[in-house]
Amino acid sequence: MPILWCLTYPGGSLFFTFSFLFSLLDSLMPYLLNLLRRSRRLFWVLIKIMLPVMALVQAGQWLGWIDAIGHTIAPAMALLDLPPEAGMIWVAGVCVGVYGAIGALIGLAPQLDLNVAQLSALCAMVLFAHGLPVEQAIVRRAGASFWATAALRLGAAVLYAAAVAWACRWGGWLQQPVSLGWLQSSALAADAQGSGVLDWLRGTAMSLLFTYGVIVALLVLLDIFERTGLTRAITAMLMPLLRVSGLDARVAPVTTVGVLLGLSYGGALIIEEADKNQLPARTRFLALAWISLSHSLIEDTALLLTLGADIWIILVGRVALTLAVVALLARLIKGGGPADARLSPAAG
Repeated sequence: MPILWCLTYPGGSLFFTFSFLFSLLDSLMPYLLNLLRRSRRLFWVLIKIMLPVMALVQAGQWLGWIDAIGHTIAPAMALLDLPPEAGMIWVAGVCVGVYGAIGALIGLAPQLDLNVAQLSALCAMVLFAHGLPVEQAIVRRAGASFWATAALRLGAAVLYAAAVAWACRWGGWLQQPVSLGWLQSSALAADAQGSGVLDWLRGTAMSLLFTYGVIVALLVLLDIFERTGLTRAITAMLMPLLRVSGLDARVAPVTTVGVLLGLSYGGALIIEEADKNQLPARTRFLALAWISLSHSLIEDTALLLTLGADIWIILVGRVALTLAVVALLARLIKGGGPADARLSPAAG
């Protein structure tokens, strides 16, 4: 009766609309507050990673270090059909992580000239090999060689990027230029190199504010995936692929967690699984090789897609290469022998 009165009484429909909106906002408030806490916590973690890298890159530009390093690594980057600055971005990614690479990309954006194929190849390099000091330490603790898995990631990154960049150039695919000016969020950051510290600080603040917006959007997207069951559906689709690649059925579920959510999560679960079931070194190595080459498929992929990378290159091709590499390793490595011993943490 009250609803009917609101709908029929003059102005009642407007009153009902506002009542509904306030009720909806009240029901969403706990989620919004939780989202605010999560995004703020993650943003603070990322600031501690990105801001030092952005500052170092900018200082390097002012002092001429970027040009010097660029000239040094230019021949190597040319072999990958990438500009010299791409090497700086990848090095930041290898040493710091995905957000370190993004920080370097933001700092170098005004002078970068990339097409979609080159940007996609660079993003694939970052996804294959990033945060090695931290992530491979987790891998070593989980039961595989630090150096073997690190070499696997670096080799896959370089070979895949070269194949993508040159194949796209020869085939004429994805050759349209990419505009990275939006990464600066304003012309201030683009002019910072010549205008001084204040302009750089203002431009950087705008870039970080934009990054925060991306973080919030990604968290909401991940929540939607989880609540709609899409994450579980993706997990179910990945399980057969993991088994086809030669993984032991005992580690397929925990490997799936790492592939979807991140190496830290998957590595921690493999540590627990290995402690419970005394998994052989070969089993642990293959699972950790999978996670090392392709992990955090949802979050990291979505993040780099926002930069303009192509999904077929940074997701489909990366997973296909990972499947092929792990399947090959499964056929080459026999358990219980000297090769098995070389894959253990004791080997480094």
